[in-house]
Amino acid sequence: MSPKKKILVVDDSALVRRVLTKIIQEMGFEVDTAKDGIEAVEKAIKNSYDLITLDIEMPGKNGLEVLKEIMEKKPTRVIIISSYTTDNASITIQALNLGALTYITKPGKLGVDLKKVEEEIKYKIKEALEVPKFRLKSPLKTSIETEKYYEKELKSFEPDTHTQRYILIGASTGGPRLIEQIAKTLPENYPHPVCVVQHMPENFTGKFAERLNSISKLTVVEARNNEEVIKGKIIIGKGGKHLHFRKREDGVVVCKLAPNTANRFFVPSVDEMFFSALEVMEPKKIVAILLTGIGDDGADGMVALKKAGAYTIAESEETAVVYGMPREAYLRGGATKVLPFPEILREIIRLGMEEHVQKV
Repeated sequence: MSPKKKILVVDDSALVRRVLTKIIQEMGFEVDTAKDGIEAVEKAIKNSYDLITLDIEMPGKNGLEVLKEIMEKKPTRVIIISSYTTDNASITIQALNLGALTYITKPGKLGVDLKKVEEEIKYKIKEALEVPKFRLKSPLKTSIETEKYYEKELKSFEPDTHTQRYILIGASTGGPRLIEQIAKTLPENYPHPVCVVQHMPENFTGKFAERLNSISKLTVVEARNNEEVIKGKIIIGKGGKHLHFRKREDGVVVCKLAPNTANRFFVPSVDEMFFSALEVMEPKKIVAILLTGIGDDGADGMVALKKAGAYTIAESEETAVVYGMPREAYLRGGATKVLPFPEILREIIRLGMEEHVQKV
C-alpha cells in the first residue's frame, strides 16, 4: 500500500486550519499545519509535502513571500486559499505567476465558512495532485527568451487582411501564465479577435484582464454584453457568467453573458463558449484551442467544432501542466492538431499572417 499523501495547511486562523484539516482528512490524506508564513517556510523546506494550501494575508511573511521562497528552494504544489478583496485578486494573480497552481476564494467576511466551498476544495486538491512534480521545476520561458523564440515570425509579420478568423481559447489549471504569454506576444496589428475562457472566480477575471491589458499590445477586456468581437482585441470570459455570442443585424459578432442554466461546475465554461460559437460563427472561421486543465471541459465542444469544419488544436502532454482537458479532446477525436504550447502560440501568430495558408 502506498503511503498517504501529506498536505500542509498554512493559515493564521485556527478555525480555518481546523476546518481545512477535517475536509482534507476526509479525503484520506495526512495533514500538517502552520500558523504563519515563517513556520510555513521552515516546515516546507524541512519536510516533503505533496501539496500546500496557502493563505495570502499572514503575520511574519505573507503568502507571496512564502510562495516565492518555497518555489526557489523546494518546488511544491501550492493552492492559494484566501479571502477575496480587490488587492487579493491582484496578489493571487501574481501568485499564479510565481508558481501557485490554482486558488480558492474563502466565502464570508471572515473567510471561515469553508464548508460552503468544500466541493471546490476537494476538486482542486485532487486536480493539483495530478500535476507532475517536474512541471513545478519547469517555469515558462522568460519574456526575453519568448521574444527571441518568436522573433522571426514577429519581425516579418504582415497581417492577413483577407481572411476573417475567431481565435477561441479555453484553459484551467496552469492556464493564466499561458494566456499571459499569448497576450504579451501577439503583435499590435494582429488581425483576428481572441476570446478566452479561463476558469476563474467571479471577482478575478476583471483584474486578470487589467493585468493582461497592461502588458499586451492589443486591447484586453473582460467580456460584457454587446462587447464587439473584432480585431485588435482579446476578450476574457467573465467569472460567474458563460461567454456566449450573438450576431447583430450588421453582421458583427458580439458577446452575450449567459447564466449557468445547465448547472455546469465551471462558470465560465469552455464548452459553453465553443457551442455558442458554433451557432453564431461560420465554423471554417473558428480556431478553437484547448490548453491545460483537469477534467473534460471543452472536449465535447471541440468535437462538435471539428465535425463542423473548424480548425482545432489541443495542447500536448509535453507541456500541459495538467493533461486532462486537451487529452479528452484528443481522445474523443476533437483535435485537428496536438501541439506543445510554444508551437500553439507560433501557430496563432502564423494564422494572422498574410502568407499563411491554412492546412487542416
